[in-house]
Amino acid sequence: MWVLFGLGTVTLLLYVLAVSVNFMNLFGKMPNLKTLENPRSELASEVYSADGVLLGKYFRENRTPADFKDLPQNLIDALIATEDVRFEEHSGVDFKSIMRAVAGLGRSGGGSTLTQQVAKVLFKTRPGESSNLNDGALNGENKLGLLITKTKEWILAIRLERNYTKREIIRMYFNTVDYGSNAFGVNTAAHTFFNKKPKDLTTPEAALLVGIVNAPSRFSPVAHPQRSRRRRNWVLRQMNKYGYVTAAELAADTAKPITLHYNVENQTKGLAPYFRTELAKTLLGWAKETDHDLYSDGLKIYTTIDSRMQKYAEQAVAEHLALQQKWFSAHWKGQLPWRDEKGKVIPGFLNTAMKRTQRYKSLVNQYDGNMDSVNYYLRKKYRMPVFTWQGEKEMLMSPMDSLEYYKRYLRAGFMALNPLNGQIKAWVGGPNYKFFKFDHVRQGKRQPGSTFKPIVYTAAIDQGYSPCFPRPDVATTFPPVAGRAPYTPQNFEGGFSGRTFTLRQALARSMNSITAWLVMKLTPETIAGYAKRLGITSPIDPVPSMGFGASDCSIYEMCSAYATFVNKGVWTSPIMVTRIEDKNSNVLREFVPQTKEVLSEETAYLMTYMLQASTTERGGTSTILHTGFKFPYEIGAKTGTTSNYSDAWFMGITPDLVCGMWIGGEDRSIHFRTGAYGQGARLALPLYGIFMQKVYKDKSIGISTAPFPKPTAPLTIETDCSKYYGGQRDTIPYDQKMAPVELGDLDDKDI
Repeated sequence: MWVLFGLGTVTLLLYVLAVSVNFMNLFGKMPNLKTLENPRSELASEVYSADGVLLGKYFRENRTPADFKDLPQNLIDALIATEDVRFEEHSGVDFKSIMRAVAGLGRSGGGSTLTQQVAKVLFKTRPGESSNLNDGALNGENKLGLLITKTKEWILAIRLERNYTKREIIRMYFNTVDYGSNAFGVNTAAHTFFNKKPKDLTTPEAALLVGIVNAPSRFSPVAHPQRSRRRRNWVLRQMNKYGYVTAAELAADTAKPITLHYNVENQTKGLAPYFRTELAKTLLGWAKETDHDLYSDGLKIYTTIDSRMQKYAEQAVAEHLALQQKWFSAHWKGQLPWRDEKGKVIPGFLNTAMKRTQRYKSLVNQYDGNMDSVNYYLRKKYRMPVFTWQGEKEMLMSPMDSLEYYKRYLRAGFMALNPLNGQIKAWVGGPNYKFFKFDHVRQGKRQPGSTFKPIVYTAAIDQGYSPCFPRPDVATTFPPVAGRAPYTPQNFEGGFSGRTFTLRQALARSMNSITAWLVMKLTPETIAGYAKRLGITSPIDPVPSMGFGASDCSIYEMCSAYATFVNKGVWTSPIMVTRIEDKNSNVLREFVPQTKEVLSEETAYLMTYMLQASTTERGGTSTILHTGFKFPYEIGAKTGTTSNYSDAWFMGITPDLVCGMWIGGEDRSIHFRTGAYGQGARLALPLYGIFMQKVYKDKSIGISTAPFPKPTAPLTIETDCSKYYGGQRDTIPYDQKMAPVELGDLDDKDI
């Protein structure tokens, strides 16, 4: 018997040694000492605003670590009583409990200690998990494979106990386990189920979370509230059994109902979801270059976004777009809004649009191109959540119904930028990220219309023209070139007055005739060069129509260009992040914008002076900012409208904030039919007014209300244009027939 005992002992020791060294690659690798000392668990990377507000997270497993000091005693007591009552007595493996479990006597938690459970989660020991610990020849899901896995967990548990204190192991446990509902770690779980920090959990709440871990789906308080309550009460009885709660406390706690404040975190919720999605593209490139994992390294990313401005921007887009949608729906009531340039319904529009969707492509693949099956499922109705401006609703719709429904919704993009340092302060890429994923700030590019004209005037000022330079409102015809017919741009209202206007007046009134004359004088190639200098990276076709915004570009690019005017001629690349820290708050990288002097300080100032005319000159397209919104501060502005009112733009500048916005349909063929609704001054400008009202009202933001700063050196170009209007400011009679319909012509209540 002694010989057999000795042989058994030696065999056991040799087996454990063989497993620990992966003898002949039979058992799979074991973590090395470095991995053991620095076990890796997936931690969500957190995205913060410039003013310290958590905007959202990037994660595969939504986990934010908690320190031991943040864990309440009732949570620790519940865990010990439920999972490992001898935790303080063993060194990683509780042989007494193992023997009881083998003998069928049972105990709370079975034979695995807390330390073994930590090892199982940290090092992914179980077969089928993404770990190289299971790549041995004998590994598998059979009984031998299970024995090898348990042996590894015993070895790892003992090694963990040698390297970490009991407190550290408890902290590891609470930071690694899965609570279901996309909540990994107790910090996230407490927030998901109770909207609390762990330290604020009551004893019944702590018991519920501890009980969930055993089987997150089975004991979910959301899916199975009665079963979850029974499990919670069992945990409470265990706490009473081992002296952590009194009989009276047990009776009171088990009688309490489960009260949840359930909110599953996901990467589309929170402030600035469009911004965070675009930011991820940049961060993934950085992470690849620096060997980091954005979704598991627990990085802290500090962005340039101001949470207050972002909130106001999202509110402004929602308020304004809901009203515009109401008018748009009434405008097209009973009619199809997708029209060609002649106003006729585009045949087969929805069928063509459907063929571009992923759903259509998936159905074609699934049914091997059988169009009867594809069309059947495209027209089969399902109950689905849909977006409305009154809140999300469930409706019975087919995929074709859904496509038509969403095609009728107006889209929008909005961006606010600090021109002095390039920091993006607000970013709204659409009406609602959950239902409209496409970003209209940087991803989307549309014709900017007349918001491109300031680039033409920049070239003119830089070439020596004065804001006071007079030019008659007459036709300019571009001769035919390379088969292109002669081109005579018309004014918005059609026809030409023959009267003389200064360049400043012409820009304020957005007159096409004088812009066309400048394009001819300066040449399209010259203006395309200025566009590139000012930060327009999209291709600009150097043709006569480019002066009226015929080439597509993004709000992001336009904000970058206008910011150069405010920043004394220095182009500054927009930036989204100021710094990135690792999980231990060590700074990994700090970000500064690229800068380049592209205009003289004088030219830049003269452009801010020119843009102010839109808000101050009689006939200016943005006078409503002073007359309707009652802003008493200097503001530069430019409206933009494209053919058939497909795109409505507005750009607004103040001494420390540049804002760009666009509103239109998802497709260019979907738009209002008249300027009374569809032009930039009517459809886009009020969004800026609503946003700035909120920003000016919030004194904590500290937005500047000072005038635009003048250059340090005296101006060499005249700006006093009074002699051109008989010594007074714009005394030329204002002809209503000449002017486009503007908000200034409406009652203030219509804003």
